[in-house]
Amino acid sequence: MKDTTSSITAKETDEIVKIAKSCRHYSMCKVDILGCGVCASGLENNYVSFYPEGRMDLYAALYDNVIPITEKCIEITDSCNLCGKCDYPCYFTHQLRPLKVMKALKDHVDSYLKNGGKVVKIQEDETLTELKKIVGDFWATNDPAIAITYHHDMCPHATFKMPQYVVMPNTKEEISAVIKLLNHHNIPFVVRGNGASSHGLTFTDGVVLDLNRMKTIEFNEKNWYVKIGPGVAAFEIQTEAQKHGYRVHTAEPSAMVCSNIMTTGLLSTYMTTYGLAADDYINAEFITRDGTCYNLNDINAPNLFSFDNKLSEPEPYAIIVSLSVKLHPVTDDEDAVLVPFDSQKEAMDFAKECAIRRIGISISILGCEFISSFVASTQKSAIDAKDIFVNKLGMPYLVMVIGDAYDILCVREMGYPFIDQKLYNTLCLGLPSLKSAEWLDLLETLESDEPYAFLKLEQFNVLAEIALAPSPSQMVQDMDPDLRPFFEKLYEKPEMTDLVWLSTFRILSSRFCREKPFVGLVSYLPIDTTLILEMQNEFRKIADKYGIRSDMGFITPFDFGKRCVWEYDFYFDNLDQDELIRIQQVAEEAGALLDKYSEETGTIRQCRYVVNRGCCRKENLLYI
Repeated sequence: MKDTTSSITAKETDEIVKIAKSCRHYSMCKVDILGCGVCASGLENNYVSFYPEGRMDLYAALYDNVIPITEKCIEITDSCNLCGKCDYPCYFTHQLRPLKVMKALKDHVDSYLKNGGKVVKIQEDETLTELKKIVGDFWATNDPAIAITYHHDMCPHATFKMPQYVVMPNTKEEISAVIKLLNHHNIPFVVRGNGASSHGLTFTDGVVLDLNRMKTIEFNEKNWYVKIGPGVAAFEIQTEAQKHGYRVHTAEPSAMVCSNIMTTGLLSTYMTTYGLAADDYINAEFITRDGTCYNLNDINAPNLFSFDNKLSEPEPYAIIVSLSVKLHPVTDDEDAVLVPFDSQKEAMDFAKECAIRRIGISISILGCEFISSFVASTQKSAIDAKDIFVNKLGMPYLVMVIGDAYDILCVREMGYPFIDQKLYNTLCLGLPSLKSAEWLDLLETLESDEPYAFLKLEQFNVLAEIALAPSPSQMVQDMDPDLRPFFEKLYEKPEMTDLVWLSTFRILSSRFCREKPFVGLVSYLPIDTTLILEMQNEFRKIADKYGIRSDMGFITPFDFGKRCVWEYDFYFDNLDQDELIRIQQVAEEAGALLDKYSEETGTIRQCRYVVNRGCCRKENLLYI
């Protein structure tokens, strides 16, 4: 694409293209995580292309001459009113400024039309006409301006495919009719929730069934469940559940709950008590790939609880069209503490002991990547946070325990020093001052033979607050100047530094790949500290061999301390072709090594073997 806009320089164009191609495809612009509102055209039109995420892909495709300017392209471009709402969540999670891309897209299309460019009209074929009869004229399309935004994600080793059609059904009857039609024409299809997995799971050269319109939510409090449609995202249902005084087990804010459970069994730090897979729901309505509708309680229904221990087919054998998800009670004394450790082994031993003793409803071991994501508001401050926690405070690992007053009392009586909610608030809002001489002098005066003994001193919270002078204005000082007023006001809200709230809504975990995308190896296995540390060492050797940065992500114990979910992450630059080749080699070797360990131990189940079987009984995943 030639630059048809004369108002921006080549350097500015390069920056805009880089932003567009750096979208993580986490769909965080589709849920209102910061209370600033969501793109109006996206909410109205539903297709990914009408959201900032989609317009980023659209602009990149036009820049690379992948697609022409079509009628839908004009419609999508015109629907953006440049309100700027997209900048807030995207900057918060990944420090990107998508509004620049939105402006560039409008400028390019406007200039193209003013210069006499022809708009391509995409012809409708017989299949599309039949699809429109089922779902409505607007909700089925073959326009490449729509299809391109269902074409790829951040997965470095997937084969991306351009769908021929995108269809957005709104009822289970429509889904069934569409599937039967596609089967009749022998057209392949995939089902998409929010497409936010970044694992290359939702691509086809046939039809993408985008279920984002199906956002039904029906509470049945007397029976402790809520029935939701497949278009309901985690943040949406968690927000509604909180209004009713409950919590729902969910993943990252933009993840569709139904597809998340179906795909992986749903991973979170609340697995400690809420479980995973079939533990999360009571009943399900689903449609098999021949278009037949079933209820899980139907005597002739296929066995959704079953599990076949082999690499999954690329598509699920069933499409969840509604799920009755469990509601969990929330007490008014829930709190969180962060217990520091200078070794991963000690952190795992403590977390395992808490799980065995039933202490806490959520337990997670966080490495320095997650710690810096939780505390720091920008990439620059995240680098400082890693240095401070690892080198100056000697806290490379934190175990976060969320529980009621009795759980927190138990942790205290176990004798472990911890960072409480008040101190976390001070450290978070006072992060820029953590490396100051005054703060370091304070710690030196409180040194003791016992590690982290200063955390047990009653006056330490007061001294820390005086030394750090925490405030929202200090928290946002590294942010882009034009965004500081919004974020300063945002951090005045107590929930933005509330560990329980942030963990419940998974607000911060989505930004731990802020610097680079990642490939994560996730497994279920016993909390065997020797085995886990040995595997991490081998993974690190593989990453180092190819010059790829890697680190432990998180570990959460569950099944009463017998097992855990463990994630190890490899980071890569998706815009560096050489690094893309190297991350592919790393993923291949690390995956093969994990297979070897699994075969030798007989106790490790890789998450990739769970894909599309997540509705099964958790015992199938854990007791190999």
